[in-house]
Amino acid sequence: MTTPADELPLTFDRASAVPLAVQVADGLRRAAGSGLLRRGDRLPSSRALAARLGVSRTVVAAAYDRLHAEGWLGGRPGSGTYLLAAPAAAPAAPAPLPSDTAHSGLIDLAPGAPCATVIDRAAWRRAWRAAADRLPATRRDRAGEPAYRAAVAEHLLRHRGLAAGPEVTVLATTGTGAAVAEIAAAALPPGAAVAVEDPGYQRAVGGFLAAGLRVLPVPVDDGGLRVDLIPDGVAAVYCTPAHQFPLGSRMSAERRVHLVDLARERRFLVLEDDYDGELRYDTAPLPLLAALAPDVVVHLGTTSKILSPTLGAGWLVAAPEVAAAVLAHRDRTGTAPSPAGQLVLAELAAHGDLAGHLRKLRRVMPARRALLLDHLTGLEVLGDDAGSHLVVPLPGAAAEHAAVRAAAARGVLFDGLARHHLGERHRFGVALGYSAASESELAVAARIAGECLRRS
Repeated sequence: MTTPADELPLTFDRASAVPLAVQVADGLRRAAGSGLLRRGDRLPSSRALAARLGVSRTVVAAAYDRLHAEGWLGGRPGSGTYLLAAPAAAPAAPAPLPSDTAHSGLIDLAPGAPCATVIDRAAWRRAWRAAADRLPATRRDRAGEPAYRAAVAEHLLRHRGLAAGPEVTVLATTGTGAAVAEIAAAALPPGAAVAVEDPGYQRAVGGFLAAGLRVLPVPVDDGGLRVDLIPDGVAAVYCTPAHQFPLGSRMSAERRVHLVDLARERRFLVLEDDYDGELRYDTAPLPLLAALAPDVVVHLGTTSKILSPTLGAGWLVAAPEVAAAVLAHRDRTGTAPSPAGQLVLAELAAHGDLAGHLRKLRRVMPARRALLLDHLTGLEVLGDDAGSHLVVPLPGAAAEHAAVRAAAARGVLFDGLARHHLGERHRFGVALGYSAASESELAVAARIAGECLRRS
């Protein structure tokens, strides 16, 4: 079959030092790796692709020649150009996340950013001043600042129902991604297998792979991770039970119980990423898996979704033996989380500003979500009334790419679902965040989103 030129997600940077022909060749390899191009597919003619990209035919011909020489393409003059081979599947090298600088100037509807505009500036400045008034430390505490760890323990008890007793230890981290990497290196056997949600959080996948672990994708549905499909022999299971990322569902109570029972039976760790569990608008925040089974669950949290990634502060709550392994790893590597953000969070918590900020978020965010939904009328929308993003499914890769391109052309950044897959890409659509943009920007971007998605 011939793949239409408009379906190929090829982009390039004319300001880059990388020649355009090399950029086009790289884009074609990525299209093959994503499954958009498959072995035996006929590529557009060099003339057709050059016209679509707005480059000279010489550029595309050079890209095709390069891929011919490498063995990716084949064909004869007059018979067309065909894909002869495809790169290895994604598990060996997950797709890189888009860089922030690549999207400067766009209204940001990608998920993952906090609603920084609602932060009380006076309280924010006061906390930073108080943190700076302390004498500089001569050594970093490898477990984290005591005041910060106490503030986290109080926060988890009041807002998430997790009591930090002798059966668990609270450690400071620099964020969820760093915590995953630490656990992978410190608490899991070399070369072990880890089950992850698919689609899921690819930075966690990257942390596991960087530690030399094998990553096994497990499907998710409306009830969260398919616990019944977790393969035998895994050393850990990574999941986002309160608000599955990116699809936005919650793990059912039945599956929660099944998961911890299975973890005890098969002796694996459950890594519970609670990245935005405080932000639920239809009911109280859901109970944590760690409260249900602190012996087998490692709870991971972060301030980057509720306050700002500027703090570089997160936390890890685990059984003492897991915490000890992480601390030993920090000793070996000389790493420890920076205290600055921890001290700021401790000050915000001590004066009630953190709790007040969360109350404000729970008032403001539902209205932002409703504004976006108003412009998506008639479209299917996935995701609980929680967090800071929702998902609009689309029928296939071509529709997803078309929607992302159309929105970018009109100044709005979408996040496609395909890149969140580790295994076979079977979910397509866009994840739309409603926290990063200002209110006026969100009003404009929501209208554009509705128009682009209906056309796709």
